[in-house]
Amino acid sequence: MTNPTASRRRMLQLFAGVPMLPLASSLTAAGLLAACGGSDDNDTPPAVFKGVTFSSMPAPGLSNPAAMATTSTTAVMSVLYDDDSKMDFALAYQPFFVTGDLVSDGKGGQILAGGYYNINNQPIIDASVAGKERQFFSDSPDGSSLIHIEGAKVDGVKGKPVFFVVQFEYTSKDQSGNSAYGTLPSPIAVLTLDQDQDTGKLSLVKYHNVDMSQVHGLWITCGASLSPWNTHLSSEEYEPDAFTTASSAQFKAFSKNVFGDETSANPYHYGHLPEVTVNADGTGSVKKHYCLGRISHELIHVMPDNRTVLMGDDYTNGGLFMFVADKANDLSAGNLYVAHYTATLTNTSTASMQWIHLGHATSDEIRALADSLKPTDIMESLTADPQDASYTKVFLDGKAAWIKLKPGMEKAAAFLETHRYANLVGGSMAFTKMEGTTLDIKDKIAYSALANIQTSMIEGDALWDAKHNVAFPKTLKAGGVLAHQLGGGAKDTSGAAINSEWVPASSHMELMGEDISADALGNTANPDKIASPDNLKFSEKMRTLFIGEDSGNHVNNFLWAYNVDTKQLSRILSTPAGAESTGLHAVDEINGWTYIMSNFQHAGDWSSLHAKVKDVLDPLINANYKDKFGAAVGYLTASPSQLRLSNKD
Repeated sequence: MTNPTASRRRMLQLFAGVPMLPLASSLTAAGLLAACGGSDDNDTPPAVFKGVTFSSMPAPGLSNPAAMATTSTTAVMSVLYDDDSKMDFALAYQPFFVTGDLVSDGKGGQILAGGYYNINNQPIIDASVAGKERQFFSDSPDGSSLIHIEGAKVDGVKGKPVFFVVQFEYTSKDQSGNSAYGTLPSPIAVLTLDQDQDTGKLSLVKYHNVDMSQVHGLWITCGASLSPWNTHLSSEEYEPDAFTTASSAQFKAFSKNVFGDETSANPYHYGHLPEVTVNADGTGSVKKHYCLGRISHELIHVMPDNRTVLMGDDYTNGGLFMFVADKANDLSAGNLYVAHYTATLTNTSTASMQWIHLGHATSDEIRALADSLKPTDIMESLTADPQDASYTKVFLDGKAAWIKLKPGMEKAAAFLETHRYANLVGGSMAFTKMEGTTLDIKDKIAYSALANIQTSMIEGDALWDAKHNVAFPKTLKAGGVLAHQLGGGAKDTSGAAINSEWVPASSHMELMGEDISADALGNTANPDKIASPDNLKFSEKMRTLFIGEDSGNHVNNFLWAYNVDTKQLSRILSTPAGAESTGLHAVDEINGWTYIMSNFQHAGDWSSLHAKVKDVLDPLINANYKDKFGAAVGYLTASPSQLRLSNKD
């Protein structure tokens, strides 16, 4: 602590279990003390919150294998005040549970955290090992939203109820070790948390599994965001290819797990945008929007007009998409667009873009088309060159295809075969794994994560197409963060006005990783820079872009804090080796408290990258996370010896 004179006014004694300092714009030292029953007996005007910095923790190494085998941090958050004083808060990670734990259902019983259910809300059983039958549970929690609802009341909450929505993307394997990826319907849970009003600590009171029977179950839910109207916007990524699902063992297994047979699942019911509404009693309901394009939805962001939605596309040969809703706070109808770059985007350029209008639709009309159409009703899609000029060659998920639209099927193609149609009309379908998207409102800049910069983005590559105007000079497996400048007055390529003040007009690279030869630990990307960014969330008050990694290049994946004003990049959390950092959600203020929510997936998912650490870390990770079947859901808080707010005279 600096400036002892000023700090006497708001002296803080540190103790266990309190999450971060409140960062409301009107935050003052006196306000903090009053909230804790203290008072400011000094007539000097209280110091006002000015900003936040984060120290950068060192990457864990084999000198401390325990840290490599769990979620760890030694980072410090410094809160700055306008009188040049500061307060330092050591960070720690606090899980609510590890998946596979039995937790309270709020009704006097218990429920399996991360457990899977079929269309009849019955547990799906892993019977792969005789005599060890058990309910499947996920090792891959992902997108999350922390939600406050005025007037909420839940039995068992002593402070104030806060709700945490968390979705479970997939489970990696069954008990026999066979891959289970994409074969189970993704669950979403609403957690009721008790927020202690003296400390801000969050404690789990109730776990509610959301009923998915009305939306055909969910397919591979990945990143998520909180809507401006306080709902959880989920995702269904890697939409099943309707042209191949009849022969797909994965999709047949999914159908059997959801419906009890291999043929009932319809691929056109998946690849959309689920929205979860939380009720004041800690339950939740879901609806699925069919009109935002059937793409590899990852982590969308709704702009402050409550209508404009920017969407990345976690796909090889993917695009940047935008949806403008007809009405605020309602995603059930609107216009869908895809970006086309009019100047060349490279690692050093700023490239302008135009927006191609794909169509207008309501969710109801596209759902009706999904119920009634087969893919061959909409278009032809061939995997071999037909030697026919009426077909257009495109690249889909890293493979060449030749496609031709059937007459009158533009709307069906735009909303059910969005990748194919966006190629046909000239979208810049060049990106490799464009993941999470977030927004800096003050500067009107949106950010998109590029987990990799390779193949279709690299000039001269076999999957590269010059007409997309995305031409990076060389592969960068470590990826980077793309920034989009937003504005109003835009028109689409037909000359029609786009009814939004939040339309991306140009893009440039804001941050890039660095590929290296393997270091002593095995990292193939510089451990002091980002590698394969995935989850992105921006804090307006902290002026900080939080970046979670999904990297096959860092032995441990990290959560980073990047100050967009100072350009300081700080490592603030390390996930277990082999895991990825997921479920990121930065919350500036709920009842006066600030939180950074964070999960991880598939600890100990070993590859050649981990050759130097696997033997040491494998038994530790097995012990920590249920033989690699479990993963943690939680948040960044203070270390157990810190952070109680109190007045010292």
